[in-house]
Amino acid sequence: MKQPSFFAKILLFGEYGIIENAKGLTIPYNFYKGTLKFVDAEAHSDSNEKLMEFADYLSSEMPDSFDIERLEKDLAAGMYFDSDIPQGYGVGSSGALVAAIYDQYAHNPIATNGLSKGKISELKNILGKMESYFHGKSSGIDPLICYMNIPLLINSKDDIDTVGLPEEKAGKGAIFLINSGVPGKTEPMVQAFFEKMKNEGFRKTMHKEFTKYNDACIDAFVKGKTEPLFKNLKNLSTWAFVNFKPMIPTRLLNAWENGIQSNDYYLKLCGSGGGGFVLGFTKDFEKAQQSLPDFELEPFYRF
Repeated sequence: MKQPSFFAKILLFGEYGIIENAKGLTIPYNFYKGTLKFVDAEAHSDSNEKLMEFADYLSSEMPDSFDIERLEKDLAAGMYFDSDIPQGYGVGSSGALVAAIYDQYAHNPIATNGLSKGKISELKNILGKMESYFHGKSSGIDPLICYMNIPLLINSKDDIDTVGLPEEKAGKGAIFLINSGVPGKTEPMVQAFFEKMKNEGFRKTMHKEFTKYNDACIDAFVKGKTEPLFKNLKNLSTWAFVNFKPMIPTRLLNAWENGIQSNDYYLKLCGSGGGGFVLGFTKDFEKAQQSLPDFELEPFYRF
């Protein structure tokens, strides 16, 4: 059985903000991928068992949406998810799995070509309900980008559209990933965010300052305007250092602050935080490497 691959994703902007209807920008990350397989099934019994538990969830919560009988038959034959997407690193490991199951077992899966905003929203809601099994409550954005495999602009919870991005250039600038060295767990981080949202002062700064910097970054990035992008990136990174400190991996706290002070690079969360990858933006990648000698930087977009 030759199955399609589903790639990782990176949420460039909008972490936590999209929960509160701020804008978001997410892109495929084709460095990592996952595929449903039967080959070497015995060596992947753990994945197979977890898929069986997921199938039980779908059978209970969404029985009319999937061919549960065929899914269970394939799982009994040893099907597993062969993935090199690191779990707990903010790049869509569960999103790719959800996309793969939806693609193969949904009754009348929504095709990805030429989707209207309404269809994209419908698809997001279905995928979000599926992924809620893994995270308690999912926006559906991660499996949506993994399934569609094209950049998406999130204007609000119910207004998502495809978007063109500036072509990469062989310049000094780069967007990169830093590995914090430890996986993060989405659900406790999201719960911590909701606890913070009970505080009126935090709600106010989230809705006014975070949204302002976040949305300005998206606008500048999509239009290829470097100067306003980095001006707002510094504000966004500073805001996160003050207000999202529990979500910043401990090992990266000093590096985060040094970036703000030196202007050699700016760091931001990649997903929910707490561990996993952190995103970095720099106008001079070599300088950023020199400023971060203790970390391996993984560039994925050059300008």
